[in-house]
Amino acid sequence: MVSEKFSDEPTRLATTIVPLFAGQAREFVPVSSPDGGRVELTAGADAQDDCAVFRLAGEHDLVVGTDYVRGPKFRLYEMGHLDEYDLGYYLVAANLSDIAAMGAKPIGLLSVVRYPAGMDDALFGLVMRGIRDACAAFGCLNVGGDIGGAERLILSASALGVCPAGRALLRSGAKPGDVVCLTAPTGPAGAAMAYLRSGVPDLVIDSLVPSLLSAWKRPVARVDEGLALGASGMVTSCLDTSDGLKAALLSIAESSGVGIEVDERSIPVPKAVAAVAAHVGVEPLSLVMGDSVDFELVFTVPSARVDDLAEAVSFHRIGVVTERTEVVMTGYDGERADLPGEAWRHQRDGKA
Repeated sequence: MVSEKFSDEPTRLATTIVPLFAGQAREFVPVSSPDGGRVELTAGADAQDDCAVFRLAGEHDLVVGTDYVRGPKFRLYEMGHLDEYDLGYYLVAANLSDIAAMGAKPIGLLSVVRYPAGMDDALFGLVMRGIRDACAAFGCLNVGGDIGGAERLILSASALGVCPAGRALLRSGAKPGDVVCLTAPTGPAGAAMAYLRSGVPDLVIDSLVPSLLSAWKRPVARVDEGLALGASGMVTSCLDTSDGLKAALLSIAESSGVGIEVDERSIPVPKAVAAVAAHVGVEPLSLVMGDSVDFELVFTVPSARVDDLAEAVSFHRIGVVTERTEVVMTGYDGERADLPGEAWRHQRDGKA
């Protein structure tokens, strides 16, 4: 039996943080732009100073975002489907997805890990390794942050990115006639939650659970796609689908002062999502469009440019931007109706 070990904060800093994040100044790949701009990391987490230091030369826009992830209040964690490593990984993906949606290059992540007295060194190490490995997967370094005690596990982070001056992708630029596009199908995260919360087992769907859970355990921040969209100069608006596809479409339309018409025939529905929908008795599109926490990018591009963009980025064309300020879906029968599913909203006691 492996004995539990509980070190104090300075010891965890020395024995876990320092070895995991050593040598960052050497690892950081400078970001260069065609106009001669350059970003370098001169002091990272390995320096053990109070702050990380970046040196920026030339013109850039600094893109900054922050996101908090529930620890023990994360429902799938409470149910035993996620572990501490998964939570750390998810924290990074959630934050870098926002940077990706702005068409920016991530340059660093600041993580806050507050842990309860009952979390031993091994579990603390799992959280930090999840953070480190996710950062590596998305080409970003965890350059600092904060660790310490708390009444429960608390995970938060702030992500930093850069893009050419004036080139950040916003949600507010969609124009009538633009094509609405989606990087990849949505719904797996919502389907995983719906099935596991149903409590009604199914042998076929049980075999699909690992692939569905990957949306939670190893979520993908679309960093490469975001960079390609930003560099193209063709994209008029962009947003990630972390609050669900429906919520993203509603937000783009409201911020841009336009409407969006989605074509039901163009919405991709993964087979696993359709299977779960049938099992729990809901329409598949309610999972695809609803509050499924998938980190895809939904964006708009002028119709005359969409074929050119398809040569650089893979995506699905799911609708068009309209002058009429309503967001609807045209069904197979040609009838127009509100988008299916529930858009995510903050709730006092809601849990992801």
